[in-house]
Amino acid sequence: MPTPPPSTPYLSLLLLVFSSSLIRASHGGGIAIYWGQNGNEGTLASTCATGRYAYVNLAFLYKFGSGQTPQINLAGHCDPASGGCTSISSGIRSCQNQGIKVMLSLGGGVGSYSLASQADARNVADYLWNNFLGGTSSARPLGDAVLDGIDFDIELGSTQYWDDLARYLSDYSKQGKKFYNNPPCQYSSGDISKLTSSWSKWVASVNAVKMFLGLPASSEAAGSGYVPPNVLTSQILPVIKKSAKYGGVMLWSKYYDDKNGYSESIKSSV
Repeated sequence: MPTPPPSTPYLSLLLLVFSSSLIRASHGGGIAIYWGQNGNEGTLASTCATGRYAYVNLAFLYKFGSGQTPQINLAGHCDPASGGCTSISSGIRSCQNQGIKVMLSLGGGVGSYSLASQADARNVADYLWNNFLGGTSSARPLGDAVLDGIDFDIELGSTQYWDDLARYLSDYSKQGKKFYNNPPCQYSSGDISKLTSSWSKWVASVNAVKMFLGLPASSEAAGSGYVPPNVLTSQILPVIKKSAKYGGVMLWSKYYDDKNGYSESIKSSV
């Protein structure tokens, strides 16, 4: 499967389903990064060794639901068809040993995924639990390492039954939510008002333990919505950090962050 284009989700609300241990360990803000869709972004272990990130989202489980056999794609990092992605277990544990939470991201900009019913959502939740979280399976795609939670990056197809999937996964875990660069609420040409206004409304109305501000890590990483680091740290973060639900910042992606140095320039302010 080819590497997806820069991520620009069409849903204005995306979910991160965290384990309860992650919620207990979260104090203040942290930076989440997407890893897995560019072979030139370094290994998972080296990503965590930078010390820049509190969370890593492994992108993506791009095929699942509606009776399909689930498939993971980590671009040039490994070949899941041959079982080669089980080697990622060592990188996952390396990150977790440093206190970094590692999540599996569902969806992406290129894939085949949908949910046909509540029963289908339950089946997918069971699959995720047994193959990536705390359950058991004889064929775990990433080996025996236990991930800390699930990220929803749903950009394609129907909007139906994702809330059911999140609810079923919440039988195992707690929830956080992610606020990304959608046109009605994104930063544009020096104007932060739509972003901060939408943030305030969502924080007040959405039932979430933590909310994360999602950002492109460079102007090349998405078609719109790029926020210069100085604008983020001087104008936006002082506003959104007033909320008790503030969880931090999410960046797409490790490859673009390496090129632009975005996380390094904002880390002390997050």
